[in-house]
Order: sequence, then structure tokens, then C-alpha cells
Amino acid sequence: MANQVKVSNLGYPRIGKNREWKKTLESYWSGKMDQETFRSEMADIQLQHLQTQQAAGIELIPVNDFTFYDHVLDTAAMFGIVPPRFDYDGGEITLDLYFAMARGNAGATACEMTKWFNTNYHYIVPEIGRQTPRLTENKPLAAYRFAKERAGIEGKPVIVGLYTFLKLSKGFAASETAEVAGRFLPVYVQLLQELAAEGVAWVQIDEPAIVTGASEEEWKLLDTIYQTIASEVPGLNILLQTYFEAAEPLEALLSLPVQGLGLDFVHDGGTNLESIERLGWPADKWLGAGIIDGRNIWRSDLDNKLELVRKLAALTGADHLILQPSSSLLHVPVSVAGENKLKKTVKNALAFADEKLAELSLISAAFAGREEAAAALQASREALEAFRALPERGRQDVAEQVRGLAQLPDHRSLPFAERVKLQQEKWQLPLLPTTTIGSFPQTVEVRQARLKWRKGVWNQERYDQFIREQIESAITLQEKLGLDVLVHGEFERTDMVEFFGEKLAGYLFTQGGWVQSYGSRCVKPPVIYADVAFIEPMTVKESVYAQSLTKLPVKGMLTGPVTILNWSFVRDDLSREEVANQIALALRHEVLALESAGVEMIQVDEPAIREGLPLKAEDREHYLNWAVKSFRIATNHVKDTTQVHTHMCYSEFNDMIDSISAMDADVISIETSRSHGELIVSFEEQEYDKGIGLGVYDIHSPRVPAVEEMTANIDRALRVLDPEQFWINPDCGLKTRGWQETEDALRNMVEAAAIARGKSAVLNR
Repeated sequence: MANQVKVSNLGYPRIGKNREWKKTLESYWSGKMDQETFRSEMADIQLQHLQTQQAAGIELIPVNDFTFYDHVLDTAAMFGIVPPRFDYDGGEITLDLYFAMARGNAGATACEMTKWFNTNYHYIVPEIGRQTPRLTENKPLAAYRFAKERAGIEGKPVIVGLYTFLKLSKGFAASETAEVAGRFLPVYVQLLQELAAEGVAWVQIDEPAIVTGASEEEWKLLDTIYQTIASEVPGLNILLQTYFEAAEPLEALLSLPVQGLGLDFVHDGGTNLESIERLGWPADKWLGAGIIDGRNIWRSDLDNKLELVRKLAALTGADHLILQPSSSLLHVPVSVAGENKLKKTVKNALAFADEKLAELSLISAAFAGREEAAAALQASREALEAFRALPERGRQDVAEQVRGLAQLPDHRSLPFAERVKLQQEKWQLPLLPTTTIGSFPQTVEVRQARLKWRKGVWNQERYDQFIREQIESAITLQEKLGLDVLVHGEFERTDMVEFFGEKLAGYLFTQGGWVQSYGSRCVKPPVIYADVAFIEPMTVKESVYAQSLTKLPVKGMLTGPVTILNWSFVRDDLSREEVANQIALALRHEVLALESAGVEMIQVDEPAIREGLPLKAEDREHYLNWAVKSFRIATNHVKDTTQVHTHMCYSEFNDMIDSISAMDADVISIETSRSHGELIVSFEEQEYDKGIGLGVYDIHSPRVPAVEEMTANIDRALRVLDPEQFWINPDCGLKTRGWQETEDALRNMVEAAAIARGKSAVLNR
């Protein structure tokens, strides 16, 4: 019988099977729960997660992956890295201070939030500056003790590595990285020494930034970091963990003085295995093999996975092989068990976090030759075969439409410089027009109405009447506030992707498939399991009704093809480009339906286009080319006077301004307020020739910015942008905000716009 390899996990979903984590957080924030109760309930959730992994047969169970908000914020707080605007005195990081950094407070704006590599998870960006770090709390040690005392588990502490932490941070120049690392390294060493003194066997140090590519100087820094750790903490086993891509060059990683390397064998394009076969594997190192997809929800082909494990074991030795997911399971829902409304064939093809842990244990058992594994392997084969045979996964009509793309025009009939004149003649908008991004507050009343309709308590007519009432209130408010371009408010939509998925062929929806997006914000991504196709108009009814209520223009609101792709769980038998083209063709029908109905300002949002950017620079051009193409497939057939808008948020866009321009939207709105205007630097270095709105306030914080604050943001943008091309808007949609703060903030925004118009008028005299 072969040796049984070890089984590990890299991180477990925080939110709980029924989103208990989210509900506890929001109860505390709303004042319904005191701090003692909050900490107690969070501890109970944490314990349940540990016990679930223990019951699944996981031998190396992660600890310190649990957090009250975000693991990167935890790391910054643990080292006392608090921006000066929070008036931190160097003492304890209280819960109030911790949450203020994430969400802002009355006196200070929140820290910047952006995407965790190429996922839909958002982390809080550390602001380091000249601060001297110190260990305010050894959170990994506390988590290790908790697991041991409460569950009898010898946990594996998980830490964000120093290299990755610095790569994700701001507040210093790239040339200062080595100096900043020198300040942090003694604190990292102290943290690890305390873990070693406690008897910790393995520590997982996450360094995903390595897979994005490192310069010669950065490899020297990595070597310095890990040589220092090896020298100062010689008795501790370090598993240096990478994920999301191939770790290259592998020989450089293998030279680091760590006891194990964690590599992704799912999203690496086969490169990691090729490198190991070429280089060999050191006899003294463990391999953490990420063989189960930590980012998607499909059952694995276990025969292929078992074959891979056998290849790896032959290269590394089974006694130095650890099986694990390709990344933390943070990015997938908790359990398929409650999905009772799905067809059996489809449900059996799914694997959420708990099922992925079971797959790992099954592969380990099959590798060891245990008899009970054979029946489970056969059941898995049969489930996949039945799923792959579904007729909706191979529609000939969709295939023919995709083949016909070559005959469609790939650009608008007039260039922007010509059509913008026609659009201004048509719309007669003022200088610095004001608008919002689309959604208005999704109140308890709105959510309850939708629930009554879904449960059949309300019929379609009653629900439609309710939605019309909400739209009428939103239009009335926007006119009262003095906005120039209005929106209908999206009250009929649960989620900007789910809404469209429900109306397109090829989608299915889970009951409990929730994942964390940021903080307590959870999303339930729809699932693309078959070919995507248009069925009937999806947004025309509400848009036409809203336009009938006002003489001001009302934007039709759609979600773009790349965002629908990136915010869904996507079938894994087609390329993402192929699926994006299917979605774009479906949206093309919807854009035409809106225009035919008289809605001639149409916003096709692409907030997730940056999120899908490959981590390796050499792969980015291909992605951006097909992403831009899919947007243009959806939008390039409209009339010259029809104004196409798009929106992007909470990512770094500095390196893709050319691609944004190539999308050829007439107006784009981009988040800048939470990043404190840093994107504006891009427009000092390169010209952008289309309409643009750089968000003037952060909607993810409950605070209402003052007029002066928004005016300062506008003034900064107008130093590098022509007022003729500039729009004024919030950073993002307003669905998560309350009505009073929404009204107050928009009133201030309109006033700030009026002040800016006055300044521009004076300058132009």
C-alpha cells in the first residue's frame, strides 16, 4: 500500500453556512450587540469552522485565517500601522479604531479598498509612511491557542508574508522598499519566535505577490527576508505559500531557506509541474500541492487529480507531499448540502468548500489504496459524465451566433470626437453634469417586497406597482436635488449580475452560495453552467417608465459582459473569452431593445474588468483585447446620438487607461475618492479624450462628506482634465446606503458641482 500523503487547507470561508459572521458584524455595528457578546459569538463561529475541518480529515488546519473584517487589515493593525488621520496614540488597537480604518468615521476617511489580486475579494490597503512597526498583538499566536484549547487542534498559523504585505501597501516609494522591509523584519521575527516558543510545528506564510513577477532586487529582498527568518527562528517549519498563478522562476523559490513551498497546480497553466520535472525537487523540502480549485465551484475530475498526485509523489516522495486547495477557500461558498432546489444532475456537479475538503481526503485515501475510496471515485465519475451530457451545454444556435461575430462591425460608426458634438446638441447638458452610478438604497421595505413576490404572497401586478412607486420617488428626489442625468434606482434588482443571470439562458442560482466581497458585504454569484443566450428584454419596462416621469435624461442600466463573467462562477469547459462573447451577444440584443424603446443614454457597467487582468504581465494584452472586444460587441451598434456610459470601481486602473479608452464608451466613471485621487496622476502623464467622471465621494463608508471635501476632489481632477469632458458622480452605486445619508451626500455633491461650475465660468471669461 502506498504511503498516505498529508492533507491541508489554506483558509476556510469566514462568513458561515448561514452568513452568521455577517449578521454578527452588522448587529455590532448597529449597536444591537455589545462588544463582549460580539467577541463571544465570533469565537463560536471560529470554533465551528475549525471543527468542520477537523471532521473532514484535514491534518494541517489553518488558524488566523479568521478575521473580524479583512486579513490584510489584521496584519496592519497587528503591527500598529494606523494612518495619522485616526489620531492613534500607539496604544491598543481597539475595535472602534479597527473598524474606523475599514469603514471611516466622522473625523477620518476610510483606508483605501481594492481587489485582492485578480479575485472579487477586496482588502484594506495598509498606509505605512514613516511609521515604526511594533507587535501590538500576536494574533496568529492567539488563534493557535484558541484552536488548541477549544478544539484540541494543533493549528497551522497563517500569516501574510512581509514581501506581499509591502507590495500591497502604500505610503512609500518603490525605491524605499528595502528600507521599509528592514523596519518590519524584526517584528516579523518576533512574531515567529513567539510561535516557535509555543511549540507551533508549521507556519504558512502567504506570498502570492511572488507570482506577479519579481525583479532582481525583489528576489534579493525575498532572500534577505527568509535568510533572516531562518537564522533567527531556526526551529520553525515555514511553508511559503503561493497561489493564483505559476511561481516563476521556481529555482529562485527553491533556493529560499524554507521547509516547504505551496504551489498552485490549478491556475498555473501546467507551468509548476513542468518546472518541477525539469529541475527536480529537493529531498529536504515539502511540497504543498494545490490540486483542488479554490476559486470555482465545480466537482473535480478526481481521476485526473489522482494521476497528478502520483506524478508529484514520484518527484517529491509521498512523505514530503501535502495535498491542499489551490488557494484559500475564502473565494467559494461553504456547503452544497442545502442546495435542494437544483436539479440532481447539476447539484452533483458542484463542490463548495466542505465538498472540496472531502475531495482532498478522498484523493489521499485513493492514493493510499484504501478500498472504500473506489466507490466514491466511481460516483464522482458518474456525476461528471451526467453533467457534461446536458444538452443546454452545447446549443447550436449559440455556436452559430459566436461564429458570426467576424461579420459584425467592431467599432461605432463615428469616432468619439464627432459623435460627442451630436450628443451634446441632443442632450444640452450643462458643464460638469451630475449623475449617479445607478442604484439607490435597497431598504428593508424593498427587500421584503421582493421576498413577498418571490414567495407568491404578492402577484406580479402588485409587485410591479410597488416598483413603480419606488422609481417615482427616486425620480422625484433626483429632480429635487438638481441632478442632471437621472437613474431609475434598480429597486427590482437583487444584485447587478444575478438580475441579468435570472433572465438569460445558461444560468442557475444557488440558495446558499454566498461569498465575502468586502467587510460584511456578501454576494451570491450566479452560476454559468451552460450556453448563455438572450431570451427577452430584461430592463426596458422599468427604464421606459422612469423616463416617462421626467424631461431629464434617464440612463438605462446594464451590467457588462466581462463583469457578468468575472462575478459569476463560470463553467470550466470553455475559455473565459468564449463565455464572455456569448454574454456580449445576449447584451447586444438588450442594448438594441432599450434604444428602440427610446432610452438613448445607456450605461453598461464594467466594474470588474480590471479584476480579471492576468497577474503575469505577458498575459495581459490578450485578456484586455478580448475584454474590450466583448464590450464593443455589446455596444457598438447604437446610433451616434446614443450615449454609452460605463463604470469601473475599486481597482488600480493606471496601467490600462489605453484599454479603457479603446472600449469607446462616451462616458466612463471611475472610483478615485477612496484612493485619495491617486488615479488622477495617470491623467497628468497621458491624455484621455472621452467623457469621464472620477467619483467625488466614497459610498462604501456611512459618513456624509462635506461640500468642501467634494469640491477639493473636483478641483484636483480639473487640474488635469478639461471641464468639458468631466462628469460629477459618487464612486459607485448607492444600494448599501440609507436614504437620509444618500440624500445628504447627493445634495452636497450637487452644491460642490455648482461651485466648480462657477469657478470654471470665472476662469473662462
